[in-house]
Amino acid sequence: MLNLASAALKVFLALEPCDMRKSFNGLYELAGRHHESNPGRDSLFVFTNKNRNRIKLLYFDGTGLWVAAKRLEKGRFSWPAPSEPGQRRIKLHAEALQLLLDGVDLRGATLKPWYERPE
Repeated sequence: MLNLASAALKVFLALEPCDMRKSFNGLYELAGRHHESNPGRDSLFVFTNKNRNRIKLLYFDGTGLWVAAKRLEKGRFSWPAPSEPGQRRIKLHAEALQLLLDGVDLRGATLKPWYERPE
């Protein structure tokens, strides 16, 4: 089962848009070849389309791959821009992914001083 609250979850966000017609094999290839990381246990890869109104998640739970998709009826996901030339992915905390999925713009979001994240 997909658990965004897992401390072991490693979340990788693809910065470039991809073809949303891709499924298991196509997304696995993108994760491996273009993002220099093969899905390992508790690895979650997040992809979006050019319009930023659809996302797909590729998750490996140790026994197989999961693909989940979300399409917004209106609006767009707030997607980070590369911070370095040639950067293709960034690593996120699971909390940041949940905020992104809920429509929060991560560019201006900050953690309050009293918030402690378990390590």
